[in-house]
Amino acid sequence: MKQLYLLGASGSIGVQTIDVIKQYQHEFKLVGVSFGNRNEAHTKAVIETFKPEIVCLRDESSVSTYQQLYPNTTFVSGDDGLLAIAAYPKRGLLINALMGSVGLKPTVLAIKHQKDIALANKETLVMAGDLINDLVSEYHVKLLPIDSEHNAILQALQGEALKDIKSITITASGGSFRDLSRDDLKRVTKQDALKHPNWSMGDKITIDSATMMNKGLEVIEAHHLFRLPYDQIETLIHKESIIHGMVTFKDESVKAVLGFPDMRMPILYALSYPSHYALDLKPLNLGLLCQLTFKPMDYERYPLLQLAFEVGKKGGLYPVVMNAANEKAVSLFLNEQITFLDIETLVLKAVSTFKDNIAKPSLEDILACNQKIYESVGI
Repeated sequence: MKQLYLLGASGSIGVQTIDVIKQYQHEFKLVGVSFGNRNEAHTKAVIETFKPEIVCLRDESSVSTYQQLYPNTTFVSGDDGLLAIAAYPKRGLLINALMGSVGLKPTVLAIKHQKDIALANKETLVMAGDLINDLVSEYHVKLLPIDSEHNAILQALQGEALKDIKSITITASGGSFRDLSRDDLKRVTKQDALKHPNWSMGDKITIDSATMMNKGLEVIEAHHLFRLPYDQIETLIHKESIIHGMVTFKDESVKAVLGFPDMRMPILYALSYPSHYALDLKPLNLGLLCQLTFKPMDYERYPLLQLAFEVGKKGGLYPVVMNAANEKAVSLFLNEQITFLDIETLVLKAVSTFKDNIAKPSLEDILACNQKIYESVGI
């Protein structure tokens, strides 16, 4: 039985991961889990269903109450609690479904405690991809992507040699505003931005999808996951979100992974890798599909995606700067303190004015830069 640790059980990916584990309790044992909100019903249901050994709560004030209710479980809290789960002495697979830069330190610590990683936290590789890859090699652990695009490419690459790859293609739905002009974007609201046409996701990733920053983060993530240069990574608008990722080989043959948009598919593959377990999902019947459409990416329409390629190639702390500025800008937008287009303005400014790059930053360098940039971005 594979031992699992889940960070971020309250978010969209976390909830769907719980659903997947519930269907395969004879295969997976949930040893540790963290919760990021105050949904007591969800928290108690997970604890009572899976009886984890260690649980991280958001607030320290809740620990004593839960400890009395569930005396056989160890309760911890906050960021230190996330690290306690990452360092828990039993090996296994840690699923990082946290949102934002908070996911980096637990990933590093989990690897050092020889846990495999199933990663839905893009920021870990965007901020510290080289460092993470070095640790993965040093501690001989697996790093498996949960993002549907990277998960699809991982599947397409099974049995293939990296030297035979011409390019990989990450598809993009286009987000909430894919049919709007840049002039139209001057009038959009927070409520408009949160209406994703294909996926049900958390607020931050939904906004990132609308700006195409999400795809930019995925480009950098793909560079580190598959050890490919940026000129071998392509993006493509595909509104239907049926084809999640493609690999083009040097003989011009193409392998693609298709499926209706449902994150439980890549979640289960990351948990069961390299096997494909059965899952009660809507089957893909190509005979009933009306059409699949594709459109070249317009980098003028989506300047943050172009920026991601640029900072990825520069390396060092530049991806940290871009990510931190974006996290802060999206937070300001969700709090209705700035407009949608102000997100781009703030991120582009933070990157263009950054002068203190370090070619091979340490974890401490990365965290310090992330904090400094996050605090400096504002209106």
